[in-house]
Amino acid sequence: MATFVDRVTLHLSAGNGGNGCVSVRREKFKPLAGPDGGNGGDGGDIVLVADPQVTTLLGYHRSPHRSSRNGQPGMGDMRSGISGETLELPLPIGTVVYDEDGEVIADMTEPGMRVVIAPGGQGGLGNAALSTTKRKAPGFALLGTEGWSGDVSLELKTIADVALVGFPSAGKSSLIAAISAAKPKIADYPFTTLTPNLGVVESGSTRFTVADVPGLIEGASEGKGLGLEFLRHVERCEALLHVIDCATLDPGRDPISDLDVILGELERYPVPEGQVPLLERPQMIALNKVDVPEAEELASFVREELEGRGYRVFAISTASRKGLRELTFALADVVEQARASRTAEPVPERIVLRPKAVDDKPYTIRAEGGEEHRFYRIRGAKPERWVQQTDFTNEEAIGYLADRLAKLGVEDGLFKAGAVAGSTVVIGGDGGTVFDWEPTLTSTAELITSARGTDARIGATSRPTRNERREEYFERMDAKAAARAELEQERIAGLWADDDDTVVGDTSSDSASASRGGDAAGTDQEDRD
Repeated sequence: MATFVDRVTLHLSAGNGGNGCVSVRREKFKPLAGPDGGNGGDGGDIVLVADPQVTTLLGYHRSPHRSSRNGQPGMGDMRSGISGETLELPLPIGTVVYDEDGEVIADMTEPGMRVVIAPGGQGGLGNAALSTTKRKAPGFALLGTEGWSGDVSLELKTIADVALVGFPSAGKSSLIAAISAAKPKIADYPFTTLTPNLGVVESGSTRFTVADVPGLIEGASEGKGLGLEFLRHVERCEALLHVIDCATLDPGRDPISDLDVILGELERYPVPEGQVPLLERPQMIALNKVDVPEAEELASFVREELEGRGYRVFAISTASRKGLRELTFALADVVEQARASRTAEPVPERIVLRPKAVDDKPYTIRAEGGEEHRFYRIRGAKPERWVQQTDFTNEEAIGYLADRLAKLGVEDGLFKAGAVAGSTVVIGGDGGTVFDWEPTLTSTAELITSARGTDARIGATSRPTRNERREEYFERMDAKAAARAELEQERIAGLWADDDDTVVGDTSSDSASASRGGDAAGTDQEDRD
């Protein structure tokens, strides 16, 4: 079972916001006293906190799924829902937080540093908060939005003053056990440390930490063995102590070649931007296991050459504790100098500014799907949040959403993108809300979709002008006058007569003429009326 974990993937789910309440106050003699629906509570946030008391990510390795509480829904009588409690996750100092794409979100380098990694959902407004002078009694409320959910990666980079570097079984674990109260695994057979060990060393009035990390072999900078696991924990150290085994029995190995291999791996390892390269940091050499006669002789032989390269060299033995006092005082001097230089540099105040661009719009509209299956996708924090807050079973709530989108300028943007009435519109990403768009009618001309120089509203009208009505009236009067003159000529010609007159000619013709005369008389009567 793992006892030390320095890489973990967390599955986070922040609390959802509570729904707003639709309620109308009812009192005696006041059956409808106005809306009194309360707001929903906000969902709980998930916050990462740098805690000096935490030294490992083992707890998150065993329980990677973490979630905060949801907000409670609103209630009548102006009672708002209770917000969800914030969930704090303590992390070791030196933990780096990455998103799903591998981008750094935060570097927890200072005690007490807090980062809201998963914000909770926003609570919905009740109908009391939605009431205005024009909408005195809303029959709807806003729904709560969902909290953030996703994965983040945690990577622990040990923060220590001095890092012990060297080949496996060089005696690093024995050294940290001899100069501090740390209890790493030590045995008589060759093996390498699998997990970093931290020890606190007191030398005079100086207290500093020493890190014993996995052993280094050739090719470690390229990922061979546990090299990357080792080098990642050396990034934060102020000084390096090369622990060299002078009693090794491996053929082809000696203190000089071991040091060259280690220096080559340190040189090839890229440190993050803004940090000092590993080889440019203070370095010292500890020739270990000089309690063995052959090792002491070899240490005295290579000491002059190593000092000629500019290194401070110490011959030590963790078994007999030879040279440990001198070594710890030398390390304390290096740490004090590094701390003094770091203190002299002004620490800039952490100010995070995220200004919005001048031409930054709260939404984007993009046509997708090609010519045959074209639809328009709307992306933006506000439109997507407003859709989540809308109760689509309530027509009044849908109208409120349409008003908000129109006020934001979404309809104008759709017209500019080429959308027409009946076009498919999607708000959100994959799985977003789909609409058949019907534009809002206004008195302005920005919604006219006809060709330039024409107006569909004018071409579609059938209302005649005053001159057209006058001409139509005169034409109708002229036609009636002509019809009366024709009937009068037929009567004079004897083709038809009144009941008192004598009928001349064919009876059938006279009957037909009489009938026409009756109709004409009726028409004249209507004209006179």
